[in-house]
Amino acid sequence: MEKMARKIVVTSGKGGVGKTTVAAYLSAQLAKRGQRVILCDADFGLNNVDVVTGVENLVVYDVVDVIEGRCRAKQALVRHPQYGNLYVLTSSHAAPERYVSPQALKVVLDSFAPQFDYIFVDCPAGIEEGFHRAVATADEAIVVTTPRISAIRDADKVITLLKSYELNSVSAVVNMTRGDLLSTGESLSPKEISSLLKTPVLGVLPDEYSIYKNDFTDIHVAFRILANNLHTGKRRLYDPTKKYVGFLGNVRRALKRSL
Repeated sequence: MEKMARKIVVTSGKGGVGKTTVAAYLSAQLAKRGQRVILCDADFGLNNVDVVTGVENLVVYDVVDVIEGRCRAKQALVRHPQYGNLYVLTSSHAAPERYVSPQALKVVLDSFAPQFDYIFVDCPAGIEEGFHRAVATADEAIVVTTPRISAIRDADKVITLLKSYELNSVSAVVNMTRGDLLSTGESLSPKEISSLLKTPVLGVLPDEYSIYKNDFTDIHVAFRILANNLHTGKRRLYDPTKKYVGFLGNVRRALKRSL
């Protein structure tokens, strides 16, 4: 039997939780591992995946051009200049208001499935029409949230909706986790969040975005662990509290609070 790509929608209950950034850097981490990855922008309103991934000047065709027959599917894929196994499929910039059916988008993504290992679908935040279009293309879902109660409530609504789809798995990623607050019990822990959402936590990401620095920063380590969990089925979680333990940890915590 021919191996097909895992099609994973990355969604969230609300904007501002870092959903697109998580989708982009998770895609990049898997590409670095040698996996062939497509990151599809299904957010036809904001359509900013090309900007987040830094390929906006390389885009010639988008997914609407494929659907309407102006190019072949592979012509719309933009190969990332830094991560050779990562390809970006953008949404429509010329006519973002144009209706795209879930079936049409699914046909395009399904055509790539035999040649790729992962297809990530960046979903619009919320639960409007764009959410259903994106989810209908996928077999798995990752819901991005933060430890804030408002974000968790919105994530819970999304997870409830996802249960109406026949997905193979639904998991959560807790983004923007503050280790200083977690170490003192002032923030909900990943275990508590998993219990509230009744959903397994696939990864924990710290509240720092030194993304463009070297590969040994905390955020890069956290993304590597997340990618490994997704790829292998493991459930090791990054611990953002480590740097706030002991004397130096107390100093760091005091400095963090003073900022």
